[in-house]
Amino acid sequence: MTLRPFGAISRRGVLKLALGAGGVVLGGAGGVLALRGSAPPVEGLAVLSAHEYRTMAALAAAAFPDGTLPQGSPSLDLARAFDTYLADEPEWAQEEAKQALLLLELGPLVFERRLVTFSHLSPAERIAHFEAWARSGSELRRQVATGFRKFLCLLFYDQPAAWTLLGYPGPMISGGAP
Repeated sequence: MTLRPFGAISRRGVLKLALGAGGVVLGGAGGVLALRGSAPPVEGLAVLSAHEYRTMAALAAAAFPDGTLPQGSPSLDLARAFDTYLADEPEWAQEEAKQALLLLELGPLVFERRLVTFSHLSPAERIAHFEAWARSGSELRRQVATGFRKFLCLLFYDQPAAWTLLGYPGPMISGGAP
């Protein structure tokens, strides 16, 4: 038996929460989908949909806002790096990541009873919303926040553009065996 941290709630369960929270006010599933809106197409994704990519990009921007990298550094597409990582993961891990992204996207609607999704919050509201998840009384929300925070840090600090922030010169390349 494989233990999965997000196995307690299915994609269908997340949608039921969203419909329960916003369905009456918005007129059912169509209202929730209208709130979510459309996402611009993204070329070359292996696992994530355009909506999931948009949610992850919004989260990455909240975790590492403009000005994090030194002036002139290339921008980091952490959402694409997340997609690339997921491509090599088992299907159950991909599905759990997608469930967590959907829960985060619908979080303002489900948990705060706001008629907005995560991707449509202002940058400051995204940061506040995600920080609230890290301190939440809900174990599921804390797990999602912790998992995404750790993974985004792993992706961020794996980029050579971020190494200068740490004073790390990069890996030493050996010319041969010692």
